[in-house]
Amino acid sequence: MDATYLTNPIILIIESLSSLYILAVMLRFLLQWCGADFYNPISQFLVKLTQPPLRLLRRYIPPVGKIDTSSLVLMLSLQMLADFAIWMLRGISISIGALTLLGIMELINLLFNVLIFSIFARALLSWLNPGAFDAASSILYSLTEPVLRVARKFIPDLGGIDLSPLAVLLFLQLAKMIILPPLSQLASLIA
Repeated sequence: MDATYLTNPIILIIESLSSLYILAVMLRFLLQWCGADFYNPISQFLVKLTQPPLRLLRRYIPPVGKIDTSSLVLMLSLQMLADFAIWMLRGISISIGALTLLGIMELINLLFNVLIFSIFARALLSWLNPGAFDAASSILYSLTEPVLRVARKFIPDLGGIDLSPLAVLLFLQLAKMIILPPLSQLASLIA
């Protein structure tokens, strides 16, 4: 049996499981940072899912102000471990510097994607079911309101039509296009 026959399914499993768990840690970090409702069922699920490794890390890594550094360390460690395993399965060696830079780049990309999809989902929910308030709407509001509030300071009110989601989506896409390619090029130079 060919080694690559089993390599691709193993890589798929590693990518899927690590990505889902890193997403859970990032959502917990963001919800904690923006002061979301801790008793929301989605928040409770994220806390229970991510609590065991974070409890251990918090013994050694203190928070810096409002920033939960344990969550950041956990996300980066998991991303680097998953990337290392995938690169090794593909038979490619990579330096620790390139691995760290790739991990940071992937986490920044995930952050942009979480914000983009959250803003899009919030806008979609406001069109389909305006005024509804449930666990998902509350989480989406908590995640997106800090960035939308900043955009509303610069965008005038146009007769009840809020263009801040559109402006923030455009800004986030531009930021992805400006920030991620140089990081990718730097990682390839270090590798």
